[in-house]
Amino acid sequence: MFALRSMAGALRSFWSGGQPIERVGYTVGALLIVSGSIHLAILIVTGGSWEGPLSLRKPATFGLSFGLTLITVTWVAAFLRLGDRARTILLATFAAACALETALVSIQAWRGVPSHFNMETTFDAFVARTLAGGGLALVAVIVVLTLAAFRPNRAVPISLRIAIQLGFVMLIGAAAVGAVMIAKGMVLVFGGHAQAAYATGGTLKPTHAVAMHGILVLPALAWVVSFADWSERRRLGVVFLAAAGYIALAGAVATANVAGLGLRQGPVGLVALLGALSVLAGCVAALRAVARAPAFHGVQRG
Repeated sequence: MFALRSMAGALRSFWSGGQPIERVGYTVGALLIVSGSIHLAILIVTGGSWEGPLSLRKPATFGLSFGLTLITVTWVAAFLRLGDRARTILLATFAAACALETALVSIQAWRGVPSHFNMETTFDAFVARTLAGGGLALVAVIVVLTLAAFRPNRAVPISLRIAIQLGFVMLIGAAAVGAVMIAKGMVLVFGGHAQAAYATGGTLKPTHAVAMHGILVLPALAWVVSFADWSERRRLGVVFLAAAGYIALAGAVATANVAGLGLRQGPVGLVALLGALSVLAGCVAALRAVARAPAFHGVQRG
């Protein structure tokens, strides 16, 4: 019980001790999650289609994913060595891009037209190009934050630093996959095959999704285990176990995705299962250690 109170207090410190731009990031992220949840609820209640470029699934997933990612990146950036001005510019750009991407996708969904790869009208082409520009802004911010994550910072435990570094590397991978999907779709559109773009442009979405959320899973695990009364070497072992599992899972999903295989088929499925079990084992070990911890304070916002 004490551990839970300590963790709750530490989480509050990221709000109360954070800079104004960080509170903006948390607030915008929460609003995006609300937007995604509303679209998801409408989709379920109305029995709408879950497939295709016109489905409300798209604004639902964009709202939930971008909201969660914005909150995560804002939180993780608190552990990076950044000047106040640089932090403000980077997080403001990231928040604006996340909000813009979600808003434009939602507008197009309610208009009943595709958001990506749609060049039918001047407005549709503007939206498609703006979405691409927003994606480039997101990639630029992620790259800068990744470089910052590899700067030495003795104020942060090595286990948490490594988790953040691996999370950002995976986020860059997710961004690269997203860029490949957009490029593939636009090539088809400009080649006069718009329907093929809608049908096949998003085929790598499973790979994109798994890689995208490594920035949440790994740093969150490392942060939780910082509340355990363990040596840093032991914490690092748990982080490495979960990281190896997550990388294996992401690799298996990518392999199956590219090869057109199901995750239940052969060695790929086994690797995915073992990877997921490794992540789960790391999480269970961390939670058990924290539950048994004495009065021990983990990493808080300075």
